[in-house]
Amino acid sequence: MGASVLQNAMIFLGAALIFVPIAKKLGIGSVLGYIIAGIVIGPFVFGFIGNEGEDIMHAAEFGVVMMLFLIGLELNPESFWRMRRRILGMGGLQMLLTALLFFGLFYYLQSYAFNTAIALALTFAMSSTAIVLQTLKEKNLDKTHAGKSSFAVLLFQDIAVIPILAIIPLLADVPKNQLNSRSGILGMIDQYPTITILVAVLIIVFLGKYVFSPFLHWIAKVHMRELFTASALFLVIGVSWLMQLAGISAALGAFLAGVLMANSAFRHELESNLEPFKGILLGLFFTAVGSTINFGLIVHQPLQIIQTVLLFMLIKSVVLFVVAALFKHELQQKIMFTLLLSQVGEFAFILLGSIGTLNMINKPELDLYMAVITISMIVSPILLFLDEKWFSGVWYKKRKGNVEYQADIQGHNDIIIAGFGHFGSTLGRFLRANGIEATILDNNSDQVLLLRKMGFKVFYGDVTRMDILEAAGAAKAKILVSALDVPDKNIELSELVAKHYPHLKLFFRAKNRVDAYELIDQGVENIYRESIHASVYMGVDILSELGFRKYTSLRKANEFIAHDNTALYKLAKHRHNSDSYVQSVKEEIAQQEKLLAEDKRFVEHKPDGAWDKSKIIAND
Repeated sequence: MGASVLQNAMIFLGAALIFVPIAKKLGIGSVLGYIIAGIVIGPFVFGFIGNEGEDIMHAAEFGVVMMLFLIGLELNPESFWRMRRRILGMGGLQMLLTALLFFGLFYYLQSYAFNTAIALALTFAMSSTAIVLQTLKEKNLDKTHAGKSSFAVLLFQDIAVIPILAIIPLLADVPKNQLNSRSGILGMIDQYPTITILVAVLIIVFLGKYVFSPFLHWIAKVHMRELFTASALFLVIGVSWLMQLAGISAALGAFLAGVLMANSAFRHELESNLEPFKGILLGLFFTAVGSTINFGLIVHQPLQIIQTVLLFMLIKSVVLFVVAALFKHELQQKIMFTLLLSQVGEFAFILLGSIGTLNMINKPELDLYMAVITISMIVSPILLFLDEKWFSGVWYKKRKGNVEYQADIQGHNDIIIAGFGHFGSTLGRFLRANGIEATILDNNSDQVLLLRKMGFKVFYGDVTRMDILEAAGAAKAKILVSALDVPDKNIELSELVAKHYPHLKLFFRAKNRVDAYELIDQGVENIYRESIHASVYMGVDILSELGFRKYTSLRKANEFIAHDNTALYKLAKHRHNSDSYVQSVKEEIAQQEKLLAEDKRFVEHKPDGAWDKSKIIAND
């Protein structure tokens, strides 16, 4: 049954608000949460959105449009050159091998026409940029070999869609008069689709170079943030409309526009203004994917669809694993790279739609392949979840021949440091400089290899796994330091240690006050917020620059930090009650300012060299 735009928006957002937090809590990721939400509200379960799912899908695809615009913004020539080996090597090889295998399947085994087999092979070689990038971000995998390689392959695919869209009309043996569905100039566009694509790309290049930047300069002079946000949206929508008018994917136009703006002075402003819209629209896209699944078709042809999904994902997985092996990835990274890209992506919807419009395949086959694409997008996050929770532990525990990735079961240290990024490595260097050795664990294989070359005794392992903790010597250690930058992992680790290693003294990193409250709820006593010391000691230097005594400023800084830490534990008790929390914060701030003000008589507004060698040197 029909429904208003507002009603549909309320249903989509409400479903996401219910199912996405549940999915995140279960560890299966937000993408699967959105898709499940779409299935539940779709016409085949509760039917809250009736049969409008496909119309909503067209609107939701704007999330993919914005995502590709933002990817384009990141792709300046310098970063492209740095990644050229991965983009051209891994991306090109993956597309070539996958397309060849699919061509053999469609042409020799399923007896499609030669041209149709080529078009379908190129279509199913695509993976989902939206799913993979969202997964990399949520699971903090973007800095790993698998993450970087996946991004490079997806980038090659996104760029390759432009010539593929131009090639497909040439492959179709359709009389021009059948393509002329519109009148006037639009009819001419329909008659010459390949030329139209090339002309549209040239127009986007021209606009990016000579129109977009001057336009944004003009808007920036007004100094109104909301107007700049409106101009950013206008830019993306305008390019998308132009490309759709030419019968081309809006997402590709947005990607090109982003690339052309990558070296613009407005790059970061555009990114920050569009990021919130991208997130919510991508969520809407995944929800729409779930709501448009044709369960009627699945019920009538379950065996055929399941076999096709498994066969297509197997073909892609074999190629991806071989490509990762040729580029000498570690086993863990090969598996992760394979699972990340094994699905068929959202661009396949666009390419398959073009193939269907040109009558290269019939309607039942088109519906079947559309269902296959959607189901593969659901299966991929599930496989990643299963690998993360179960399979990885079995596979990697058996790798006893590679000492680079084993915790040292011979000698144990009193201190275990989990996470060795910027925070953990600074701590590790400080301890080692004072003669204290620590067992260091990190789940980024690139980081492990790099730090080992630098002389650190670092081991690969996920510290939230019992077998890794045991191998690292948690039973005999005295102190566990968590320098992880993922709050959820910190909570999981604190629960695990409290249950199995209660003797360990815990020292935990927290990104901010909110994360610290979560750790306090878990009973962690020694919590160190990232920003407080750096920000307060910056204040000390500012006071010193203004002529305040260095010694007094440092003493007041330490008092401020000590009071703030005490207040942290007091306020944690009130944080679930908004009114009580606000009142408590006001009281603590007033008390803090009163204590520090009492020390004001000791502050002298004249230069003082105490604890400040730079001023002694300057005075000499």
